This record gives sequence, structure tokens and C-alpha cells, in this order.
Amino acid sequence: MRFIQILFVLFLLSPPTIHAETDAYPVKVAFTRDGYLWIKNDGHEEKITNDKAIYSNTPQWSFDGKMLVYEKMVAGSIGNPNGTSNELWVYDTVTKKHQKIFYDGYNPQWSPTENIVAFTAGDAPGGILNISDLDGFYNIALGVGNYVWQPDGKGFIASSVASIRPDGWTHTILYTVSIEQGYKDVPLMNNGKRLFVIPKEVGIDDVKVIAIGTEKLKFSPDGKWISFVISPTASWAMDSDMLAVISADGKDFEVIDEVILEFTPKWALTKNLLGYIAGGGRIVFGFKNKDLKVTELPASRSVDLTPAHYADIGFTWVDDNSLIVSRVPETEWSNAPAKRPKPVLYFVTLAGQRQVKVTDPPKGEGDFNPMFLPSINKITWLRKSDFVAAAGDLWIAEPDGKNAEILIHGIELYAFYLT
Repeated sequence: MRFIQILFVLFLLSPPTIHAETDAYPVKVAFTRDGYLWIKNDGHEEKITNDKAIYSNTPQWSFDGKMLVYEKMVAGSIGNPNGTSNELWVYDTVTKKHQKIFYDGYNPQWSPTENIVAFTAGDAPGGILNISDLDGFYNIALGVGNYVWQPDGKGFIASSVASIRPDGWTHTILYTVSIEQGYKDVPLMNNGKRLFVIPKEVGIDDVKVIAIGTEKLKFSPDGKWISFVISPTASWAMDSDMLAVISADGKDFEVIDEVILEFTPKWALTKNLLGYIAGGGRIVFGFKNKDLKVTELPASRSVDLTPAHYADIGFTWVDDNSLIVSRVPETEWSNAPAKRPKPVLYFVTLAGQRQVKVTDPPKGEGDFNPMFLPSINKITWLRKSDFVAAAGDLWIAEPDGKNAEILIHGIELYAFYLT
């Protein structure tokens, strides 16, 4: 009996080894869990959908954080009852109401200045670019493969998709599309001005791809440059794509490096520094040839931040001089999940290339998808069992990894509202 009492006292005095979910941070997160859509705001979790569903992509916050657009896959489509449709829905956090804005749309993007949503619809090659004001939708441009809002919300940079003809592939072309005069009565056949004709083949050194379309268009912090990924045919694009930049006036174009679509290039917070993970070959060919690089524009000076014998599989900017990266030792792919490497997070500086490990996940788990939250000066990441696992725990900590806690348990897709 005396022995049991001593054990009980020691238990009470010992610090807990399992971190509880924290409610201490003023953050707003939309996320999916077990087929439902949730919001966590100021420590309170709320399930906002009642019916289980398949969510096609990460939900997105409107510029003011009052609305959420999400994509839901449903059975059946117009003309094909055995197919599927990608419904677009908007949730209003004030009225608590859901509204379907389109029956089969893709790539929804909120305006950076008002609560209207752009999206594409229609069959390849290229679809129709539309805008929904939540009361109806309006056609903006035809033949659009991909697009991005201009920073002032008065138009888009849009790209066409190349098509095959008897004499070969056509060019992929970048356009400016204006809605400065409004978007409710747009002349569809004459609403795009050519910005740049992308060469039919692009590449670095002896690595070349056919330019079929573009992905991941993004403006630099000062709005003077646009980064984007040039992709070949669908299967080829899984292994080799080209990161490129173009000036906003279309006068300067440059191919930066070979990348894959798995990883998204990211601009620094305030400077024209473009971070990206370079290297071709899909991950199932091995955790190798994946180097974090930063290129400065317009000088095009580049620095490689990945040490020999390591591979980087995710990163976030902390400020204009430092990043957090998710890193693994170079390893061949294994069909056994337990044998795949588990990444840890490192703090990396540009000046002097200081590299310090900031997380230490338990055996069998890795730290993925680092994301810095400037408004509260914290980093977050997803701790999960494997690279291909859908769900994990969302953690939060100081940029140096101190005071790490679980922010949300069992999370899948998620998006922060960043103020």
C-alpha cells in the first residue's frame, strides 16, 4: 500500500509527456476532419457541415476572413450520371449559412479586395473564367487554363493551354484580363491582351519540357514579378516542370530551375526573393534531388540551402532572411511506410547559411508542411506518421521550436486566415 501511495505522489509531481490541445492562440483555421468541415477560432472548435463529404482541395478564406469557399466532390455530372462534379460552396461565418455558387467549378480564388470569387469551368483545353458575387456568376474570359488575381483586384493574369495540331503543339500564352470597368457585362471575345508568348519548349541546360500549361501563378511582394510553373503533359508533369518568372509588364522572362508540382514556390514576405524546392523526379522515385533554393530578382542570383546527403520536402519564410524547412536524409523510396524517412524542421538563414534543428518528433512520426504566422510570430506544422498520410496533428511553437503544443488534433486539409 505504501508503494502505491509513493507512485501516486510521483505521478502527480511528474510533468505530463502528452501535450494537450492548446487554446492560447488567437488564430482562425478552417480544416477538414473525418469528412466534415470545421473552423477553430480563438480556441473554440466548431463543426460547420452536417453531412459527410469528400473535399477536393484546401478551403480558402476571403480577404476579410468573414467567408470561406470550399470544394465538394459529388456523384453525377451533367451528361454523365456515372461521373462526378466538383461543387463550389461558400460559407458565411456571420450568418452561418452555406451557399452553392456553382455546380462544377475549379480553382476558386477570392478577390484580394472584395468578397467575390473567381473560378474556372468547362472542358479542356482551357475553360471559362467566371466571377461569382454570391448572387450569380458572370463569364469573364474564354480558353483559360490557369489564372491569378492582380494585386489590386482589377483583373487577372491568365494563361491559355497549348493544343496539339498536325504540325505540333501550339504556344501557351499569358494574358492580362481586365475588369476595371466592371465584371457583369464583359465582351468575352475581346477581353484579353497578350502579355507574353511562352516558347514551345523551355528548360535549364539539357533538361527541356514542352510548355503545355501553367500552374501556381503568384505575384511578388511588390507586384513587379510573377512566378509560375510551366508544365508539360500530365504524366510528364509529375516528374519534370520548369519554374519561371516574368515581369508584370511582360518584358522580362526567365526560366529559373527544374521543379515538380508537389512543391509550391513561395515569395519572401517583403523582398523579391523566390524560394523553391529544385529537382526533378517524383517522390516515389526517392527522397533525393530536392534542394531548397532562393533566387533574388531581378539579379537572378541564387543560393542553395540544402546540405549534401539531405532532401527538403517543404518550407516557409519566417522573414526576408530566414526560413523553416522540412528535411530528411537522402533515402530511396520504400513501399513499407515504416522505412520511409521522417522529416524534422530546421531553421535556416540566408546570411551565413546557419542551420539549426528546431523539432524532434517521436519515433515513427515526422514534421511536415511548416507554415509561419506573422501576426503572432509562430510556426505551425503537421506531425503525422508518413509522407502520404492524410491526417495528423497540427502543432504550433516559437520560430526556434520552443513551447511546442498541439493546436488541433486529427486535421487533414487546413487553411489559416492570415491578418
